[in-house]
Amino acid sequence: MIPKKLLALILIFTTFISNAQEKGLDERINDWFEPITAKWEGIVFWVVPGTGVPLVVILLVFGALFFTIYFKFINLRRFTLAINVVRGKHDEVEGHGVEKAEVNIVDGDIVDTIRDESKEGEVSHFQALATAVSGTVGLGNIAGVALAISIGGPGATFWMVVAGLLSMSTKFVECTLGVKYRDVGPDGTVYGGPMYYLSKGLKERGFKKLGKLLAVLFAILCVGASFGGGNAVQSNQAAEQLAGMLGMQGGYTGTLIGVGIAIVVGFVIIGGIKRIASVTEKIVPFMAVIYILACLVVMFAHASYIDDAIALIIREAFSPSAGLGGFFGVLITGFRRAVFSNEAGAGSAAIAHSAVKTRYPASEGIVSLLEPFIDTVVICTMTALVIIFYNSDGLFVYGGDGAGSVIIDGVAVGGVNLTSMAFEAVIPWFPYVLTLAVVLFAISTMISWSYYGLQSWKFLFGRSKIADITYKLLFIAFIVIGAAASMKAVFDFSDAMILALVFPNMIGLLILFPIVRAELVKYLKAIKVKLTLIK
Repeated sequence: MIPKKLLALILIFTTFISNAQEKGLDERINDWFEPITAKWEGIVFWVVPGTGVPLVVILLVFGALFFTIYFKFINLRRFTLAINVVRGKHDEVEGHGVEKAEVNIVDGDIVDTIRDESKEGEVSHFQALATAVSGTVGLGNIAGVALAISIGGPGATFWMVVAGLLSMSTKFVECTLGVKYRDVGPDGTVYGGPMYYLSKGLKERGFKKLGKLLAVLFAILCVGASFGGGNAVQSNQAAEQLAGMLGMQGGYTGTLIGVGIAIVVGFVIIGGIKRIASVTEKIVPFMAVIYILACLVVMFAHASYIDDAIALIIREAFSPSAGLGGFFGVLITGFRRAVFSNEAGAGSAAIAHSAVKTRYPASEGIVSLLEPFIDTVVICTMTALVIIFYNSDGLFVYGGDGAGSVIIDGVAVGGVNLTSMAFEAVIPWFPYVLTLAVVLFAISTMISWSYYGLQSWKFLFGRSKIADITYKLLFIAFIVIGAAASMKAVFDFSDAMILALVFPNMIGLLILFPIVRAELVKYLKAIKVKLTLIK
């Protein structure tokens, strides 16, 4: 049944292609897409009068700072614990409960058995982390970092790292709540994420109407974000890299590549979270290792310049020269790209983490600390250094054309192409490997985000098979749209969609954080009991 629907969708696109005569199909899709992007970006990035800073950035920064301080720098203090939980070192704690947890029933909602039965859930700690990381580690780390440096200069790297470190605390809060308030269906299927902790959690705190409103708003925005940042950006940059590598040209090149990617992704996402997890737990470590090794090769080749590059990053962070509008311009660019990359504060990763097999919500919150660190602090920083090394001789001027591209030999270069050229300068054959990595990054991100969007879609429209198929067909359609549209339009739309999630999610986090502290105390106490029993 489903393959036939996918085939029908492909035939529709094929017919559309054949009718494109006056303009290339890619251009026609972009002409339709750009005006929508411009309007939505203006709404999400509303600037607080007199500050020059978008409200969403202020909310993210102060929220992350608050959680970091309130939880006593949990991002640093519990880093080792996070690694041990992923390794399975504390799995035995699930069998040594500190106390019999209460069963949570809220007005007919499916019984929340998370704290009572560790068998509830669908994936392991590692699989949940791999799925979540696959949703964040993607083209944002390759093309997004290039975009940040092109516009904001090396200084944007510093603020990406700062945002990544602070985001670890935010991620801990939202992922703990994701497990705390998830629903477990009669068949064992897990339904979780901000939609559930906003509606159920805020109701417990006496904010029933507000919780329902925020939950619905989040779900709507998350569906849009799955089509944008989790989909369109990935297909756009994958298509651009493949077209360049294969020497493909023409007004419908992006569309054709998009259709090909759509077919691959379509067959994966049909299988649900278990298939997604089984795929991502293999793809993510493989592609991450390849990419990191390549970065290390480039860094080793420029070993003598590392200290100069770091000094440049710090200096430009506070005294930017890229012509972006000064300090706040670089800071905003850094935070914008970091949030797009790790999605902390957006709440999306909590959807994947909520499917974990555990009786202690805080255990998965601890695991999620690793996500922004891997994604932003490690991979994004490495990518930034590779590009800065490439420009050590002043090959291009930071700031470029102001639209995300720099000018090299009279040609505008941006996104994944800039990163590819930076690697090629040291490893001539690596663009071929990078093309593979880009495609794998893109596919893994898309299949993970399809799960996020689907969960939100089902929250809005029910858990029927029709709702399931409808969403997946729409998701596949946006793969093609993203591949055909321009890089700037796609990135602007995606940034706005993902960052829009911050508004409903962060409001909920700032109300529910005391519950997270109680869950953390419970989990740490359980670990202490386990260690005592072992001794």
